Amino acid sequence: MSLCLLIYNLGQRELRNCLKRVKKGINNQVGKVTLRPTLRWIFQCFQGIHYVILNGVKRIVNLTEERRFILSLLPASCQRYYL
Repeated sequence: MSLCLLIYNLGQRELRNCLKRVKKGINNQVGKVTLRPTLRWIFQCFQGIHYVILNGVKRIVNLTEERRFILSLLPASCQRYYL
């Protein structure tokens, strides 16, 4: 359990440091811009993204500009699943 918390905190810290570096924030649950989002909130933001195959065409749907911005802050190993 403690290993899970360590990984969670490291991910959250990395994301917050990236937001500080680019000097931009993201919207929190109530719509206010924040530089300190929780990783749980980021995971919830990504729940709406879906991989769809329709008539043999593969697409990723609901990938908004804000979600693309968050992805740009994450490592390439995370980006490959969405881009």
